[in-house]
Amino acid sequence: MDDNTIIDLLFERSEQGLAGLAARYGAVLRRTAANYLSDPQDVEECVNDAYLGVWNSIPPHRPECLSGYVCRIARNLAVKRYHANTAAKRNSAYDAVLDELQACIPSNVDIEEELAAKEISVTIDRFLDTLQYFDRFCFIRRYWYADPIGEIAAATQKSRHFVSVRLFRTREKLRQYLKEEEYLT
Repeated sequence: MDDNTIIDLLFERSEQGLAGLAARYGAVLRRTAANYLSDPQDVEECVNDAYLGVWNSIPPHRPECLSGYVCRIARNLAVKRYHANTAAKRNSAYDAVLDELQACIPSNVDIEEELAAKEISVTIDRFLDTLQYFDRFCFIRRYWYADPIGEIAAATQKSRHFVSVRLFRTREKLRQYLKEEEYLT
């Protein structure tokens, strides 16, 4: 079942749309959630909540890219669950990903920062457009999906060291790009 058929079925409020969504994107959603959550029950609950989120938001929304839409919902739910589970403790896997980016992206959040979040998001999108495919792929897999470096290395058939170095250099480029755009001093 293709994305447009799934969306059409969801607009008709047909449960076949959810079945098609689960068949097409269930594994991707589980993997996305599992990159943030260690408990399989939390992962499964997050995936089910993502299906509910899609069901509740289509209609009225008609996403242009269904895969990105459902992965974003699952990722956001997984991050919320992660924060709830680790409110008083650190989880090295996800915290390591955030720590790597901490020096590149301003983190003082207030009302003005929230309004500027959209601007910085657009700026980071422009930055990603300047990267070669390999660097963009690694950056998104690491910092959006929170994939471990070993998995990225296996997917790209490169060594862990090679991927780590490329990610480091990409973060340095991002830091410089954000300085040029006057987001960092």
